[in-house]
Order: sequence, then C-alpha cells, then structure tokens
Amino acid sequence: MSRPHTFTPPPCAHAHRLRTARGDFAVLDAPPSGAVRGTALLLPGYTGSKEDFVALLEPLSAAGYRTVAVDGRGQYESEGTDRQETYEQVELACDVLAQAAALEAGEGGVHLLGHSLGGQIARAAVLLDASPFRSLTLMSSGPAEVVEAQQLKVKMLGDALATLTMAQVWDAMRAFDPPEDAATDGEDLRRRWLRHRPAQLIATGRQLATEPDRVAELAAAGLPLHVLSGERDDVWPVPLIDEMATRLDARRTRIAGAEHSPNTDRPQETAAALVAFWDGL
Repeated sequence: MSRPHTFTPPPCAHAHRLRTARGDFAVLDAPPSGAVRGTALLLPGYTGSKEDFVALLEPLSAAGYRTVAVDGRGQYESEGTDRQETYEQVELACDVLAQAAALEAGEGGVHLLGHSLGGQIARAAVLLDASPFRSLTLMSSGPAEVVEAQQLKVKMLGDALATLTMAQVWDAMRAFDPPEDAATDGEDLRRRWLRHRPAQLIATGRQLATEPDRVAELAAAGLPLHVLSGERDDVWPVPLIDEMATRLDARRTRIAGAEHSPNTDRPQETAAALVAFWDGL
C-alpha cells in the first residue's frame, strides 16, 4: 500500500470531478505554471488513489505540465459498483481513454503514467488506442503477473473481502504491519481504504495475479516509452523490470533510495526524471 505523506494537495492543485463519456472521476488537477509544455494523466496502483501523486503535482506543474491524478472507478472518491465484471481490465482501459479525451490535450496528446496496477491498465489503454497519448511511463509496473508471494497476498485479501467488512479487513491488515508502519498509519489511509469498493479490489487483484506478458504488443505500438522504478521492489523484481525496458527499447530510470513507490519515497527525484523524459520528446 502506498503511503503518501499527506492527503492535502498543494496550493497549485484543486480537487474536482472530471466529467467523461464514461462517467465522472475524482481528480487532483494542477495546471501548469508559466509556459505550457504538455498534459500528464497519472493512474494509481492497487489499493492506491490520486493522493499517491500529491508530492509530484507541484514540481510537474512548475515544469509546465498540467498534471491530473485520478481515482479509477471504485477507487476512493470515484464511484463504482458492487459487480466485479465492471472492473475487467478492458473496462478500466476504456475509462482511461475517456479520461484522456476529457482532458482535451489537443494534438500534443497526453503523457500517460501508471503506477503498479495502474501501469498495466495504462498499457491496456494504449493497446486499445495509442492515438490520444504522447508517451507512456510504466512506474514500478512489470511485464506480467506479480511475484508468487504477492499472488498469495492478493488471494488472501480477496478471500477476506468476500466474507468480512472493509473495516474488519483493515484491522486485520494492521495487525500484521511492522511497528514502524503501524505508527504512521493515519485516519486518511483508513478512510481511503473504507471507500474502496471490495469488488474493485477483488477483480483487480485477480488481474495482478494472472496478467499475461504483453511486452511485445506494447513495443509494437510505436509510442515513446519510459520504465521507471525504485532500486528495490518486492512486487516485480528490479532485474525483471530492467529486462522489460530492454525489450521495449524504453528509457530506463532507477530512483536511488526508492522502493515500490518512488512517487512517495523520492518525489523530487521522480518528478525530475519524468520532466527530463517528457521534455526530451
């Protein structure tokens, strides 16, 4: 679970509902300061939310990029259903295409970024239709299914969600946290968890455990690609992410001192790497 240091957006950003052809989505929207260089759409990972990108909003805005971080359907402040079929990957990918269209980025297109699960949803959106996008950044997101230990965790969570309330599952998860994590878990994280739809977590967890390798398809899409991660990762091994970047002929960035969430572990360095990639295009 990503743990943003704050859920409060910086002064440059505002929270609103992005109206699209597939419904409204909760976003944090930071317009560019100074000359406009582009538009970026940021997709969070499993159990995450738009707040995972709070620390990126100000530096990306200052660099000239309108930056929009979104809650996917059934995540935190975006509405969802209790039917797992509404969270099939193709449905979530179509949501992303609708979000990109609603941003009206024009001929320049949208710089798409997906963290972890969000990276696989972003990849699926690009494979449906790459035309709305200027580039794709996969952040801490691997080529196929997550490692076996994570598959087991996802299955255990899905089984628990099928029989327990969200509050009961939260309490159970906290009981297994190391003391340093338990000490930093605040009411914001709990509130976010309680507002996720269980059906969304079950369906997307299943996707993480069964995702096929679609690297060759993405490489053939012809989009500028960036693979970014921390120097350690317990969801997809970093050497596997390195290999994926090579197969994609993508720009590769490792953020020193970061693990699975460089956006929260080292936000300034992560923002600088994103700006360097986007500016280079």
